[in-house]
Amino acid sequence: MVVRLLHRTGVRRAHLQLASVGAIGLCLTLWVRAKTVDQDQRGNAERRALFVGLWPPTLWLIGESLQEFE
Repeated sequence: MVVRLLHRTGVRRAHLQLASVGAIGLCLTLWVRAKTVDQDQRGNAERRALFVGLWPPTLWLIGESLQEFE
């Protein structure tokens, strides 16, 4: 149902795959930035990077499920 709605709104497989690659870049950027902040804030910054690191597989698999509608 969600995949059909995404397809109707114009989201394609390539869009989600690009978003997945972008999320990897964002995760790496946040991880490197976490090493430059104060020790007090480092835990939050690392957790933020790990949270964003969970997005790529989810976005990629949603994109793969859109393949049947294309």
